[in-house]
Amino acid sequence: MNKKILFLGLVCFVFACKNETKKTLSEQETISDEVISSEEWIHLFDGTSTEGWRAYNGDSLPAQWVIKDGALTFDTEKKLEENKQGGKDIIYAAEEFDNFELYLEWKLPEGGNSGVFYHLKEGHQGPSEISPEYQLLDDVNWERINDATLEEWQKTGSDYAMHVADPKQKVIKDAGEWNSTRIIFTTDKVEHWLNGKKLLSFVPWSDDWHERKNAGKWKDYPDYGKYKTGFIGLQDHDSPLWFKNIKIKKL
Repeated sequence: MNKKILFLGLVCFVFACKNETKKTLSEQETISDEVISSEEWIHLFDGTSTEGWRAYNGDSLPAQWVIKDGALTFDTEKKLEENKQGGKDIIYAAEEFDNFELYLEWKLPEGGNSGVFYHLKEGHQGPSEISPEYQLLDDVNWERINDATLEEWQKTGSDYAMHVADPKQKVIKDAGEWNSTRIIFTTDKVEHWLNGKKLLSFVPWSDDWHERKNAGKWKDYPDYGKYKTGFIGLQDHDSPLWFKNIKIKKL
């Protein structure tokens, strides 16, 4: 009788442990095959509020940026209704970040174009002249629609005009489908990820970094990439845009 009681007690203990493990895992989020505590992430956009967001060099969020179906959307119909222009880049202005891991999901229409900025400071003409940019583009359809050929550094996942995304690792969804992006920044290494695949890595402010900057598009932009902390920004290139599940973890 005592052995039966002991055995039943052990069985109950094992099931209790399993249930507790399931509970713990259910309270966490899986990103790129890693289980990361949700408490480590700061939600910049959770699908319900645009709190913290406003125009670059502005006081409020442009009217074209709205929430639709849980996504932060650049609404071109609203832009046309209000006779607005494109170029309404926005920033998460509640906090600046230095070392971080940023995660977000996005989709574009056919020929769509956008980007994600970081270490962004205000007071300049536009984000691109000072901020590194993770390029977002409908690579194939953009070339077809515009009857033009892109440079590799202009395509999705690249560090715009600086470092090229590895085409062998790039798995991009069709226009209108959701993609996931990760940007990991530390002073030792920067990584760009797309849909679970690492596309590139580089060392910021290294000799190689300075050579690329001084020889390419940014050679006449002395402030490009110099800031070591700043805002996160989203680029409006005058096409419909959708973002969701935007969150950041300090490193």
